[in-house]
Amino acid sequence: MAGAMTLDGGMVRIDRPMPWVGRLLSLPLLAASGYLLWNVALGLRQDFSGFGRLADDLVPVLVFTGLGLLVGIPGLILLTFRTFVVLNEALRQIVITRQFGPLNFRKHRNFADYHFISITEDYDPELTAYDVNLCGSKGTEPITLMSFTKREEADGFASELGQALKLPVRDYVGTEPDAD
Repeated sequence: MAGAMTLDGGMVRIDRPMPWVGRLLSLPLLAASGYLLWNVALGLRQDFSGFGRLADDLVPVLVFTGLGLLVGIPGLILLTFRTFVVLNEALRQIVITRQFGPLNFRKHRNFADYHFISITEDYDPELTAYDVNLCGSKGTEPITLMSFTKREEADGFASELGQALKLPVRDYVGTEPDAD
């Protein structure tokens, strides 16, 4: 996960990778969409080459096109989804971007609201994950920057990020969660 953080002057970019399961789930959706749209293309080719009439095939063409798009768009979203966080010290701004395909959804946060980096554990007995979060005072929503399955990786990432941003690292693994 060392390649997930890039430093460029006063900017830090953290890429959160899409789980491989999401990319794998997109393949059946894209295959089904491709099959439906291929049949639409074959029907239209037959109609325009003179072996059929478009008026007779208009309803099936519209239905198969609609179904192909209805199945294909979620597959495309799963295939191209990615999230990254850009911490800009010069502008004192945090930009959280969720992107899939050509669409970007951005949230802007004030960098001054965040004071430390925390490492927390999700307390799942079967699969433990250590989350590295950017936290502020009470009432400020923490930003999950990265999740790790090994404690050493989370500690290394948090300390490297803390040095880059000049923020303290607080380890909350093994402590009881707050009442909030």
